[in-house]
Amino acid sequence: MPTKIILDCDPGHDDAVAMLLAYGSPAIDLVAVTTVMGNQTIEKVTRNALAVARVAGITGVPFARGAHRPLVREVEVAASIHGESGLDGPVLPEPTIELDPRHAVDLIIDTIMQNEPGTITLVPTGALTNIALAVRKEPRIAARVKEVVLMGGGVHVGNWSATSEFNIVIDPESAHIVFNETWPLTMVGLDVTHQALATPDVAAAIAAVGTGPARFVGELLEFFAHTYKDQQGFDHPPVHDPCAVAYVIDPSVMKVVKVPLDVELTGTLTLGMTVADFRAPAPAQCTTQVALNLDHEKFWALVVDALERIGDPEL
Repeated sequence: MPTKIILDCDPGHDDAVAMLLAYGSPAIDLVAVTTVMGNQTIEKVTRNALAVARVAGITGVPFARGAHRPLVREVEVAASIHGESGLDGPVLPEPTIELDPRHAVDLIIDTIMQNEPGTITLVPTGALTNIALAVRKEPRIAARVKEVVLMGGGVHVGNWSATSEFNIVIDPESAHIVFNETWPLTMVGLDVTHQALATPDVAAAIAAVGTGPARFVGELLEFFAHTYKDQQGFDHPPVHDPCAVAYVIDPSVMKVVKVPLDVELTGTLTLGMTVADFRAPAPAQCTTQVALNLDHEKFWALVVDALERIGDPEL
């Protein structure tokens, strides 16, 4: 049976690819998409999510707008990476589906509570604000969620600071709530996603699909390649967010290690750092694990397969 997921995202080039992967994979049942501020403002990322839905021909899936700011801090966006729209590069089509009238937090809660316990996986690929608000508003969801598989953090590297990854550091208080809940949690962070490079052979494989969605992804990756080269010195851009979806599809795509995880909230130089305690085997009650190594070929094969299955929807 496909795994039911709620994709909580801030599109964002890599979020867009994550959405296409989730929708196109037969191993995933995409039951809801929710948005959160991050790569750009909530208005922009929500419009981007609806535009991607049109590109992929996504219908019958509720989309809801979520938190417009972090719990405590001011909004910080990543225009230097994703551009002023949050999805610069391709021409975005006009959305054709309406937003769900509920706030994203309420859609998340309703979906979890209306499904059988242990059947909904949360896949956040942006700031963790919506997830933190949901579990604070309705604590019962923590025991009903199958697992949380998030893109964020890193145990050996940062990208928005020397020690911290963007999704975590822009709302570390929310991350702290989510990391310290009782649900099973897998952190798919920079240690893995910096291995998910869109190399020329990857770009060629995507181009060979020959569909509108595949061309859209190619244009996304072309823009992403320029900003990552200019801003962070990558020869090929790392495509972060689909890695979390790929883990849900096929856990063998990466190596994970069970380890206690927490989030630094007060460090002058380390705010938002995700701290993994590797000093001893994880205690039996540990509910967190971290991904460390990626099967590059298997990962990109999942993306290409999803694009082939989506085909060429009419816009």
